[in-house]
Amino acid sequence: MKLISAKWVITCDENSSIIENGAIVYDKKIIQIDTLEKIQENYPNLQPLILEENSVLMPGLINTHVHLEFSSNSTTLKYGNFMLWLNSVIGSRDELIQKATTNLIEKKLDKMKKSGTTTIGAISSYGFDMQACLNSPINTVFFNEVIGSKADMIDTLFADFKSRLEESKKNKNSSFFPAIAIHSPYSVHPILIRETLNIAKNENLPVSAHFLESIEEYDWLHKDEGGFTDFFKNFLGQEKAVTRPMNFLNQFEGIKNLSFTHCVEASNEDLKKIKSLNAIINHCVTSNRILNNTKLDLSRIDDTDFAIGTDGLSSNNSLSMFDEMRNVLMMHTDFEINSFAKKILKASTSNASRALGLNKGILQNGKDADIIAINLPDKLKHKEDIATHIILHTKYVKKTIIGGEDV
Repeated sequence: MKLISAKWVITCDENSSIIENGAIVYDKKIIQIDTLEKIQENYPNLQPLILEENSVLMPGLINTHVHLEFSSNSTTLKYGNFMLWLNSVIGSRDELIQKATTNLIEKKLDKMKKSGTTTIGAISSYGFDMQACLNSPINTVFFNEVIGSKADMIDTLFADFKSRLEESKKNKNSSFFPAIAIHSPYSVHPILIRETLNIAKNENLPVSAHFLESIEEYDWLHKDEGGFTDFFKNFLGQEKAVTRPMNFLNQFEGIKNLSFTHCVEASNEDLKKIKSLNAIINHCVTSNRILNNTKLDLSRIDDTDFAIGTDGLSSNNSLSMFDEMRNVLMMHTDFEINSFAKKILKASTSNASRALGLNKGILQNGKDADIIAINLPDKLKHKEDIATHIILHTKYVKKTIIGGEDV
């Protein structure tokens, strides 16, 4: 057992509880959390590690949606328009993936760890990022992605997907969890979705899917027109979308741990359906801005929990959750900053844990001991504003604990 203490402990529980002069007893899981004084009464022989004067302990950050296989991109891809970006991804895909070696991805993961990320939802299209994830102490929910809308390719695509899924299942351990991703309604045939989700239901695997990220996707799925028309005709010989948004969502009935990413063009009916599925919406505000897509209207999903993801370096300049949280805080100007900051912290911890089906994201007895320590730049005068100052002032963490181990 270990004992760590800080000036402030942020639990990220339902009430956003804050403990002044708090302490945590833990091994692989959290055993007790309280004030240092009360903890020492219960554990008089346990020597505490007492952190610096303006220190904060909080749950490790959870990035629910990140693409690591494009981690070599910085100035290659075209930004400012979704279709221009997508075409540039297709044009440079092989080059970028070849450069994204295991060593490079490991370096990106290490930087994420130093900026407080203890768990990721990695969306893997090819499986090339698996070894780097296995080598990292960061917890990984490894979403094997299925993609393909041509009916005559279903068997081949399904076989490739199953092969990658089986490989990830062989590597399952206490910090690496196989999962399933459906790329999007425009890019996956309904039969392929059905067969893939049958596996998810039978094996109780978490599922994630991109959903209505762009106006081009909206126009194609609703009207068979817009920016995707030439794309599908030229690349796939298709003139109509393979599904409609509600038909797509209906296929996810019965998935226990479910998230949809982006949803910026989702209708009110779509959002109601997502709510009824008990799903989380993964919000990637920087990626949406870089591709000039709509900003997610959080007021429309007030009764649906959201989590925060960085997306990949194909549409972001950083995989740091603190960078992303600052961008969320700054982009959504309609919300009072201090109460919204508390929501952002929960989106990056407790909500994110639920999206991935994990026992993390809250400093609470029985939860996994994934804890980060940070230092505020000065003495905190207004306790109720601590979430805002954590987001504004943190670039890197002072200590990262994953599964009870200092990493």
